[in-house]
Amino acid sequence: MAEPAAELALFPLNTVLFPDGPLPLRIFEPRYLDMVSRCLKQDQGFGVCLIEQSKETGRAHTHDVGTLARIADWSGGEDGMLHILAHGRQRFRVHELRTQQDGLNLAEVELLDAEPTTFLPETAYPLAELLRQIMTQVPEYYRGIEPRYDDASWVSYRLAELLPLPLAQRQYFLELSNPVQRLEILQTLVESLAEQ
Repeated sequence: MAEPAAELALFPLNTVLFPDGPLPLRIFEPRYLDMVSRCLKQDQGFGVCLIEQSKETGRAHTHDVGTLARIADWSGGEDGMLHILAHGRQRFRVHELRTQQDGLNLAEVELLDAEPTTFLPETAYPLAELLRQIMTQVPEYYRGIEPRYDDASWVSYRLAELLPLPLAQRQYFLELSNPVQRLEILQTLVESLAEQ
């Protein structure tokens, strides 16, 4: 059963964040600097949603399903920006949206249930092996993520974020709540990519 509504600061981005996935960000806008400061002081997360229209720097219309992000690390960069590394946690669905005077979006969200642990089906073993190979070449910020190659959700989420897929396809995979079905569709996509 989904949890009751909660209010989250919303960070619209041109990316899809998956549960357990890393999200490196460079923050420079005052509204998001304030948001990060509040998140750190109050030990809370913020919501990440894929932008449907507009740009990252203006008022954006986003998809309704996003992912709660928690800040794992931060530092001041030589470029004068705040660098943070966040990790995806729970998926949520936006019910209501309001905009603060500074332009920060606040959303009333319903936190969606985590997918139950589902062992990787034998038919998906080749996908897990492909993911093992991909994980040897990922950026440094993936290093702290504990691999779970026997978990259908974990494998399917990592492949959805690491394969060269259009953002709309990634959003579809985020909204899909069946990890075995996600793996089946990914298998078809991998086969079509291999034929190109």
